Amino acid sequence: MTVAAQMLGTYPKDLGGVDKDKLVTCLEACVECAQACTACADACLSEDMVAELIKCIRTNLDCADLCEATGRVLSRHTGYDANLSRAVLEACAAACKACGDECESHAEMHEHCRVCAEACRRCEQACRDLISSLG
Repeated sequence: MTVAAQMLGTYPKDLGGVDKDKLVTCLEACVECAQACTACADACLSEDMVAELIKCIRTNLDCADLCEATGRVLSRHTGYDANLSRAVLEACAAACKACGDECESHAEMHEHCRVCAEACRRCEQACRDLISSLG
């Protein structure tokens, strides 16, 4: 059992009808994607052709920040606001799509971009799956 699942299992109140499995999947995908994006941006900075990767670096860092923020918002349940959660999830999914698209365009040349693009796709899907379960 993951830490995210353990923490949700210890929450003393009802989660307000949120699908716990989708929530855990999304939380874990956000953390994983934030790490992948941060590492990819750093790897891009180490590439000889760094000037050609400026947009990728910026997109990576934006995505990492949004994934981290989304993970934090989704980890809090006291005073839960479905509209705020939905908005944060939509923003995260959009950032993941943009970053996934950008990294995918460099994936044949840079393995770190391929790995990051895959993490972004998983996180985007996890966000969309959780949004659809919010009703």
